[in-house]
Amino acid sequence: MHISIYDTTLRDGAQTVGISFSVRDKLRISEELDKLRIDYIEGGWPGSNPKDDLFFKEVKKLKLKHSKTAAFGSTKHHQKASYQEDELLQALIRSEADVFTIVAKTSEFQVTKALNISLEDNLEIIYGTIAYLKDKGLVVFLDAEHFFDGCKANMDYSLSTLIKAKEAGADMLFLCDTNGGTLPHEITNIVGRVKKEINAPLGVHFHNDSGLAVANSIAAIESGAISVQGTINGLGERCGNADLTTFIPNIVLKMDYECHAGEALTHLTEVSRFVSETANLAHNERAPYVGSHSFSTKAGLHVSAIAKDTRTYEHVEPESVGNKRMILISELGGKSNIIFKAKEMGIDLKGEESISKDLLKKVKELEDHGFQFESAEGSFELLIRSSTGDYIPFFNLKGFRVITEKKEDNRVTCEASIKVEVNGKEEHTASNGDGPIEALDNALRKALEKFYPDIKKLKLTDYKVRVLDEKAGTGAPVRVLIEQKDEHNQWGTVGVSTNIIEASWQALVDGIEYMLFKRK
Repeated sequence: MHISIYDTTLRDGAQTVGISFSVRDKLRISEELDKLRIDYIEGGWPGSNPKDDLFFKEVKKLKLKHSKTAAFGSTKHHQKASYQEDELLQALIRSEADVFTIVAKTSEFQVTKALNISLEDNLEIIYGTIAYLKDKGLVVFLDAEHFFDGCKANMDYSLSTLIKAKEAGADMLFLCDTNGGTLPHEITNIVGRVKKEINAPLGVHFHNDSGLAVANSIAAIESGAISVQGTINGLGERCGNADLTTFIPNIVLKMDYECHAGEALTHLTEVSRFVSETANLAHNERAPYVGSHSFSTKAGLHVSAIAKDTRTYEHVEPESVGNKRMILISELGGKSNIIFKAKEMGIDLKGEESISKDLLKKVKELEDHGFQFESAEGSFELLIRSSTGDYIPFFNLKGFRVITEKKEDNRVTCEASIKVEVNGKEEHTASNGDGPIEALDNALRKALEKFYPDIKKLKLTDYKVRVLDEKAGTGAPVRVLIEQKDEHNQWGTVGVSTNIIEASWQALVDGIEYMLFKRK
């Protein structure tokens, strides 16, 4: 059975607190959704704001290969005398989208309390709006707002709204759990009832306020729905919408359903991360299928089993959804973690019993002091390479000094001076920065560029500080995690100290040493 996927990241997802997509953002996300072979991309509500009007104008220039655009709008306002006088309805038509999704009240409570009109008038407006658009030769979907809540209170009326929409020619009826409070067994009963009484294509739209949006979507298609609305990463107002990055692989990899996105499933993680980045949100690394922790293993016993057969602790192959397996190094691991991780880096420690044993002891000692190598693979590889004799530091520190000065005009300036030695030659230099760490980083790079010009290609992309013992106050040890990249790769390094500058120095040096080692 084939299920069509209707994405509403650009409209419903954009209602997430803290998110504001620009037109350019929406266009770039549309291209990614098209790559994932999403069937419908709901771009917004034409007429409600200039941004959405511009999106529908610009999206035509993208020449999407698979996805169709959907414009969202409402039934005619009940106070408007005619459909031609309803500005939002006319703006919807002017968008020239491929599909027009019309939201209508399908709950008796919502009609009488929110719209404050009669139940009969609401039915007339639903029929009239859809018929008006169908007379223009347009593809029209009904968004049956509050449908499940409406059915639980007065099913006959909620069903009558669907009947009116069908009679008017609606091409698809989307049943919405707008408040997100319906449970899977209720979905099964209600969708099953609708399927029996109304012969029309059914879709569903679930919010995640009960944490069940994906489960409800699955229950709905099992009961006869053929289309599902949702968002990438479950974005949306309140608790979000059904997460398509979980729903799609579930039905494709675990159930006997087909969808076009299933043909491009290897792009899933890539698209998920792209949306997080564009929304300026930290990616949910614990998200099923698309988080970096989805296929990560920390316990030594598990790693040992995975080395024999990945199916021992993985429910699907990470590559099937464009993700990858991660073996983490920590105090919970054993020698198998060390050996497995080294193998990923091209280092064969099998048969090197003493090296792997010493490395495990060293890792546990370092983590006891606050080091963490899960996000610092650069530091960990240097640790292994040092043990095997493959790595020798590229420079020696003779000393550094960092000065922070607050001037009368309240400006704070930082200066770092440093002396390093490379192959018996000393270099002494200084540099400024907005803060002490930037000043030190600038001074170190300046001193080393003479010997290693490629350092100019190195960029610091992320800098995180975590206090490891809050009760120790200003004397608490801190862990600094740094991410750096060149034109080819990106890596993380770590440093720990009660002095934040020293911890930062450790991470900065590891990052530079790692780059130089990889380029030698």
